[in-house]
Amino acid sequence: MKVLGIESSCDETGVALVETRGSGLPVLLADALHSQIDMHQAYGGVVPELASRDHIRRVLPLAEMVLSQSGAKLADLDVVAYTRGPGLAGALLVGAGVACALGAALGKPVLGMHHLEGHLLSPFLSADPPQFPFVALLVSGGHTQLMRVDGVGRYQLLGETIDDAAGEAFDKSAKLMGLGYPGGPALSLLAREGDPRAFKLPRPLLHSGNLDFSFAGLKTAVLTQAKKLGEQLEARKADLAASTEAAIVEVLVKKSLAALDNTALQRLVVAGGVGANTNLRAQLDAACAQRNVRVHYPELHLCTDNGAMIAMAAAMRLQSGVQTATEVYAFDVKPRWPLAELNAA
Repeated sequence: MKVLGIESSCDETGVALVETRGSGLPVLLADALHSQIDMHQAYGGVVPELASRDHIRRVLPLAEMVLSQSGAKLADLDVVAYTRGPGLAGALLVGAGVACALGAALGKPVLGMHHLEGHLLSPFLSADPPQFPFVALLVSGGHTQLMRVDGVGRYQLLGETIDDAAGEAFDKSAKLMGLGYPGGPALSLLAREGDPRAFKLPRPLLHSGNLDFSFAGLKTAVLTQAKKLGEQLEARKADLAASTEAAIVEVLVKKSLAALDNTALQRLVVAGGVGANTNLRAQLDAACAQRNVRVHYPELHLCTDNGAMIAMAAAMRLQSGVQTATEVYAFDVKPRWPLAELNAA
């Protein structure tokens, strides 16, 4: 079974093709991705209308590229999957419209996928795929969640952010330091030159006794510290960046370890854009090695939004029998869509 996946939830257009082969994990045949970073830089953030228009321009050429790379033809497709939500409504509608039109033209079933489930299952595309059950740390854009994952479609929320997510804390702190867009990667790069102990920044909810997160207070503390520095900010910017990253990473690491303790599981999956952070990976690797816990990550190029994770998640849902694809081509999108709702699908 060949599954074409289309991702268009925000500022990346991704298309990929995976194939199921017996009872083994689906195999990635080809993928292509276009990032809108250069277009949005002038505005300091994502402009939804521009994002939607760019998805329209990119999605079909990317699909043609994927088919060419894989040697497959349109007639070889068995299922067309797309990101139904969460995300920007206009951007989601582009992928949904193209996928359903393609499915209707070919007489093939379509499947609307959850963006976060794509991230959650993306480590199964890596050279070292995990096994169920595991604890998952989802750190993608505006989402920071800890989940217990017992199988495809079997997700239990353990804790989540009550305000800003980790990715937002990176981006907003970077903006306060004048680092531009995208802020998170720029802050992490600058942090390598600074002292993570230079400034004492808060670790919100670190000792709350639960697995929830909060990063809004950290952002405010960064703003306060930047104002205190005044004209010295430029000279101390690397130290402030390093201290900010250290605070975010410490909370993510310690909450993840607490989730492992609470569930008595010995496997951790880290997925989403912040999962590419080298400091986070290093600290998690070291802490989990001491506990004899396995840690799994997506390949670095699959940490950001991409079509491969959507195609993979769709193939795994179909392969496991959790869901069936239909030949109904009317569609809607869900800009807000809690991952826990999938348990009833």
